[in-house]
Amino acid sequence: MASRLLHRLRHALAGDGPGEVAAGAEAEQFPESSELEDDDAEGLSSRLSGTLSFTSAEDEDEEDEEDEEEAADPLPAGDGASGEDAEQSSPPDGQRSSQLLPRQLQDFWKKSRNTLVPQRLLFEVTSANVVKDPPSKYVLYTIAVMGPEPPDRQPAQISRRYSDFERLHRNLQRQFRGPMAAISFPRKRLRRNFTAETIARRSRAFEQFLSHLQAVPKLRHAPDLQDFFVLPELRRAQSLTCTGLYREALALWANAWQLQAQLGTPSGPDRPLLTLAGLAVCHQELEDPGEARACCERALQLLGDKSPHPLLAPFLEAHVRLSWRLGLDKRQSEAQLQALQEAGLTPTPPPSLKELLIKEVLE
Repeated sequence: MASRLLHRLRHALAGDGPGEVAAGAEAEQFPESSELEDDDAEGLSSRLSGTLSFTSAEDEDEEDEEDEEEAADPLPAGDGASGEDAEQSSPPDGQRSSQLLPRQLQDFWKKSRNTLVPQRLLFEVTSANVVKDPPSKYVLYTIAVMGPEPPDRQPAQISRRYSDFERLHRNLQRQFRGPMAAISFPRKRLRRNFTAETIARRSRAFEQFLSHLQAVPKLRHAPDLQDFFVLPELRRAQSLTCTGLYREALALWANAWQLQAQLGTPSGPDRPLLTLAGLAVCHQELEDPGEARACCERALQLLGDKSPHPLLAPFLEAHVRLSWRLGLDKRQSEAQLQALQEAGLTPTPPPSLKELLIKEVLE
């Protein structure tokens, strides 16, 4: 900028002709290359920085140990910088970030609710940890999923590795070739996979990838995208429940329930009911009958007057037992359970929620 002003002043003092004035105007429209490069580098640094936290940096001699499936060279989607620019630009020394904090992102979401832009979830990679699981080594990305929840509530989180993102991309590309043609995905690479710079670029690419998928209705409602968000959480929660680690399982069931509420579309016909069953079992085992009963009531509302569901009698039996324990009205649930038993639609006594939860196969 200073060089351009000096250039104008020099020509003004020398009394430049019209031709040179025109040249100066043209130069104003096309700034000097050094000035343009500085602006580009600044914008790129802002995009690559954020609120990430990393594990300790790995030496380059360890970088070749990573599984080939984990290696990635991000290609930003949409109007982001090209892959070559991202490789050549160095990230800032500190956190020179224009990234919004989670609460600011939630406030932005609320302010945009009444606009014509479709409502979308917001994604932010909050941490990326190098996991050594001999003989493999990979980076595990933790993504905060932010929607219309209250600002004081922690956003739902998922932890995924590169191979999980790649599997999602491959499945969606096979089913939705047209919509997926405009969505970029980080390609694989074999070196420099564990530096903070590389992990930051991948993190930004994954945020953009999920945001673009969420922006396309056909992709947003795709079962594979629902599975990507919810299925691993349900499987881990079920495993912990079966082994008696109820407090750890409760956190995963609650996170899975929040994810399903934010996605806005059922991730499967029985998954919300299964999630409520897991919540009820964990609350009951942790001596919180009030919360367990509330989960049963929510499940009975979802079931409504539909044809008998395998989980209907177990939820009714749990609701009757918890209501009796709390001294609350249980007559309606008792009558409905008795009607099912008299019609031969459920055994006497019905299986418990815990029994069904252990036997359920999540696919």
